[in-house]
Amino acid sequence: MPEMTVPPISRFAMLLYVSTACLAPGAQAADGAPTTPATGFDFATLERTARSLAQAAFAPDRGVPGKDLEHIAGYMEYRDINHDINRSLWRREGLPFQLQLFHRGFRFKDRVFINVLEEGKAQRLPFSVDLFDYGKNRVPKGLSPDTGFAGFRLLYPVLQDGVYEEFVAFLGASYFRAQGFGEPHEVVRRFRERGMHQYGLSARGLAVDSGLAKAEEFPVFREFWIEKPRPDSTSLTVFALLDGPSVTGAYQFVIHPGIEVSMDVKCRLFMRQGVERLGIAPLTSMFDYGENSDRFQDGVRPETHDSDGLLIHARNGEKVWRPLINPPRTAVSVFKADDVAGFGLMQRDRDYDHYQDRWALYHLRPSAWVEPVGGWGPGSVYLIELPTEVHWHDNIVAFWVPERRAQAGQDWTFAYRLHFLLDHALDGGSGLVASTRTGRSEYGEPIDVKRKFIVEFDGDKLRALGPHAPVEAEVSSSAGRIGKDVTVEKDPFTATWRLAFYLELGGVETPIDLRAYLKSGKEALTETWIYQQWKMP
Repeated sequence: MPEMTVPPISRFAMLLYVSTACLAPGAQAADGAPTTPATGFDFATLERTARSLAQAAFAPDRGVPGKDLEHIAGYMEYRDINHDINRSLWRREGLPFQLQLFHRGFRFKDRVFINVLEEGKAQRLPFSVDLFDYGKNRVPKGLSPDTGFAGFRLLYPVLQDGVYEEFVAFLGASYFRAQGFGEPHEVVRRFRERGMHQYGLSARGLAVDSGLAKAEEFPVFREFWIEKPRPDSTSLTVFALLDGPSVTGAYQFVIHPGIEVSMDVKCRLFMRQGVERLGIAPLTSMFDYGENSDRFQDGVRPETHDSDGLLIHARNGEKVWRPLINPPRTAVSVFKADDVAGFGLMQRDRDYDHYQDRWALYHLRPSAWVEPVGGWGPGSVYLIELPTEVHWHDNIVAFWVPERRAQAGQDWTFAYRLHFLLDHALDGGSGLVASTRTGRSEYGEPIDVKRKFIVEFDGDKLRALGPHAPVEAEVSSSAGRIGKDVTVEKDPFTATWRLAFYLELGGVETPIDLRAYLKSGKEALTETWIYQQWKMP
């Protein structure tokens, strides 16, 4: 794969991109921002706003209110600011959802406007210091109502009636995430009582030129419109206006809370200028090290990652599992996926003992799955892996790229369902890759000459097979050579099936792509395992 000169992406530094203020199609506010009508708002209205905005030059919002926020510059200072729970929107009305706002500061300095929609009428929420508990911070003085916010979060009684849990947050550029909810056993309950949440990977509205040997562009959600819920509402609709140097967009999110949080996403994109790589439904995560890491990791946890693999479902029924790695240099992997059925960054390893972190709860970090609605046409799933030495850097990005390049003046429409989930509901009992391990050869060869791989497959159908069933492996590599001693056997202790083989590197300098699956005769029993082995140091 080509090497890129892109530095590791920080969880917070990657959000340092300017936003713009917006209020109606064709009209202009006093500060030059577009405006939207106060009544009759719907998705078509937002499309017209985005189209009109794309016909003008990009104008970032520099509306940082002077020195009043300069003291909220550090992470600890910023996290000490919280929306006053007693001022949560819709709390006093007893509605099924509650809305809380994020203050501007730290890395999140972009001005974002928040509107509430009620029967098509938009009402902008004015900023006030009275909305927030500033903790140990000095309360800013003289901030005007048009100071705006950094984003918002939604709460819903997911696990218990009357107990509102934060489950979705939109904060920074076009980033948003949702929690994963599992059984509320005691350690998780204590975790939540401390006001902490097991967020993990993030989604975002769009990726523009990610993983190229140039600066990535980060468009932002500059304004939101949130429909006021009814007393019987079980979902909430959010509209968002995306803006950036190369593209504008109208977005609609219909958000469904629950043990599995799902979103019906619709977007209409308008290109200001052409881009080389337009990433649809991007997901951003972290992989520091895991059971497949082949380099020494000096950490107190056995594993540290928010996701451990990329899963792709093709329309022809093939399922591909690509374990994530922390490469020595930036790696870009491309998987041809015309009219892809689905893809996602998954956290399959749910064993607490594999992480030993009772606060971060990596074993409860949610997976995210993108399910396209309608045909997306020819394209590819991209996986970008960046080197990192710390677990607070998001170094994994995955998205789908259309084969047709995005040019100035074009408009694109995409729809998809986005799921944040904890279980293996997507696997349907098929043979899935449960673990990947690699290490030095057991025959004494140097690490840069020969490597051993053990891939464990699991699933209801595999477990039902006896130990003498005619199961064999199909194994191949893009370079080097697969040794002759390939073995497949059922593990008597776990009832899973293990594939073991050796890779002779042969002095290859470029990364080697490996591919394997289990079969019985001509029938494939498992998803396809794909791996990338880099030259050992």
